[in-house]
Amino acid sequence: MMIKKIETALKRYTARTGATLQRPRAVMFDMDGILFDSMPGHCKAWKQVCDENGIEAEADEFYAYEGRTGASTIDTLTRRQFGRPATEAEIKDLYARKCVIFKSLGEPSVIPGASKACEAAINGGALCILVTGSGQRSNLDRLEREYPGVFPQEQRITAFDVKRGKPDPEPYLIGMVKGGAEPCCAIGVDNAPLGVMSSSRAGAFTIGVRTGPLPEGALLEAGADIEVDSMYDCAEIITTLTGR
Repeated sequence: MMIKKIETALKRYTARTGATLQRPRAVMFDMDGILFDSMPGHCKAWKQVCDENGIEAEADEFYAYEGRTGASTIDTLTRRQFGRPATEAEIKDLYARKCVIFKSLGEPSVIPGASKACEAAINGGALCILVTGSGQRSNLDRLEREYPGVFPQEQRITAFDVKRGKPDPEPYLIGMVKGGAEPCCAIGVDNAPLGVMSSSRAGAFTIGVRTGPLPEGALLEAGADIEVDSMYDCAEIITTLTGR
């Protein structure tokens, strides 16, 4: 069954890009919802920040913002609530407060199967590249502990490295540069529609993993070449593609 899904995905990729996927040299992983089960905590923290600052918001809506930089999220909320862009001071203060709240909630668990997916990439001769819109230090600092040797500093793209966050292709394009891979030799792994759009627009073969409250098919609609329900499935796909 998975082989057929992969064959269909490869055809979709070629139809979308005009290219044939070659043996991957870089596999680019999002962080929140792919490596760590951190989105529930992020949603709770953002909601509390909004409540403290007179901004109307629902906790679940932050799943839709996943992949954006914190600055972009704050600016979107401020424009909606107050009809003006956020100031630099507001962005700095609100994001700092959000980070404090998030850290106070405790460490999120590692996503089951994520280590297997990283292992599959490495065993297949590909570099693992982190591509996240997050600047959450508590999660970034955990990477070496939970994924030792997988994401050294030179193989990380975070909110501090981009001018335009997801869904712009810039984060994944930078990931390809750091991974020494052309788009036809790169895989993007993301769980959010905005992240999937970013990877897809960058020309990478894109795996959408439904680890959050998304309806079936939502990531395909956003531009994923294949959609799966777990990182174990993702590991199987990476093993197949790097072993071709």
